[in-house]
Amino acid sequence: MNDTVRIIRKYSNRRLYDTEKSTYVTLEGIRKLVLKEVPFKVVDKRTNEDITRNILLQIISEQEEMGSPIFTTDVLNRIIRFYGNSLQSQGVLGEYIKQSLDMFVDQQTRLQKSADPINVMKTITDQNLKFWNDMFSVGVKNKSD
Repeated sequence: MNDTVRIIRKYSNRRLYDTEKSTYVTLEGIRKLVLKEVPFKVVDKRTNEDITRNILLQIISEQEEMGSPIFTTDVLNRIIRFYGNSLQSQGVLGEYIKQSLDMFVDQQTRLQKSADPINVMKTITDQNLKFWNDMFSVGVKNKSD
């Protein structure tokens, strides 16, 4: 796998330029890079600021408009409520979401490849219980600080 990070430049006219391919790309083109797990970084041409997160949020927003959204109004309201509190400032919520997604992907992969789904489900249940116990102990520790 190529470890070099592809640089995408965003110009003031909102166009995105793939410096490796020497061509303009759309948000859909960037989404395809994500799906192919191509490492990339989007930088503002004028300020050289890393704006990758902003572009990824735009892609998520577009995807949310199609089909069944992942982020319902209720989920978004709950996420917004975490901004500004200690779970955000200590990085707990972001780490929790990352670990949850990592665990979900791992579990789905194991289930799809397994010849013994019952045993895999038992292992997954044990893993989930440990995960929740660990998260609960972090939450209790943070509240007592």
